Amino acid sequence: MTLTGKRSPWLGAFEKYEFEISERPVTVVCPKRPLTGLPWAWKGEFLNAFPKAELALLEAGFHIVYLADPDRFGCPETVRRWDALYVLLATQFGFSRKPALIGLSRGGLYCYQWAIANPEKVACIYGDAPVCDMRSWPGGKGKGPGSPRDWRKVMDVFGYASEEEAMQSGINPVDNLKPLAEHRIPILHVYGDADEVVPWDENTGVVAARYRELGGDIQMIGKHGCKHHPHGLEDCSPIVDFILTHRESLSRGF
Repeated sequence: MTLTGKRSPWLGAFEKYEFEISERPVTVVCPKRPLTGLPWAWKGEFLNAFPKAELALLEAGFHIVYLADPDRFGCPETVRRWDALYVLLATQFGFSRKPALIGLSRGGLYCYQWAIANPEKVACIYGDAPVCDMRSWPGGKGKGPGSPRDWRKVMDVFGYASEEEAMQSGINPVDNLKPLAEHRIPILHVYGDADEVVPWDENTGVVAARYRELGGDIQMIGKHGCKHHPHGLEDCSPIVDFILTHRESLSRGF
């Protein structure tokens, strides 16, 4: 089935379709020459930010997908919206059953929370300075300053009655990696070792240690002296190669 919705250029080079699902805007950016099996990469947040890897994936034949649900931090309601979009793309439009997930900064929460709830539907995860523990950011309960405004939003969207409940909820990705390891989902994290906003050792470092203890496969690319920005790599080929290597098989649908 052909994609439907409003058509327009994306970054001047590719065509995108925009439509709504679960009362949220969706953007699907299309490659000029789609790969067989329609593999796709799903970006958790900030579609237009630091898009070098996404542009390279489009050139390689991937679709890029984004569901706009900002300031929701991968809460259960957002996961349900992702579920609805996944079903639409994988059934009606024949996209691959297992997308690659791209978690940029707080977008890591979206990708990890959906992957933990749906590990059988994930090809791989690429996290770029990803938030993996809300207590670190936006909570600011570790090295970083956090974001009090965003911490209040976390309390609201997750329905926490108190900060103590938020601290002890056990809903953070760092505490729920077992399903990903059991499904052998490969992970790549790119991070700055001077990141003050999302301290790497409280997020990427904890994920790496715990994932390896669980028998999971995670690669890490550290950027010496780099803070939270800029994201990505000057040469994004290691990211693109990782996603291409672990893309879903050529089968379509369910």
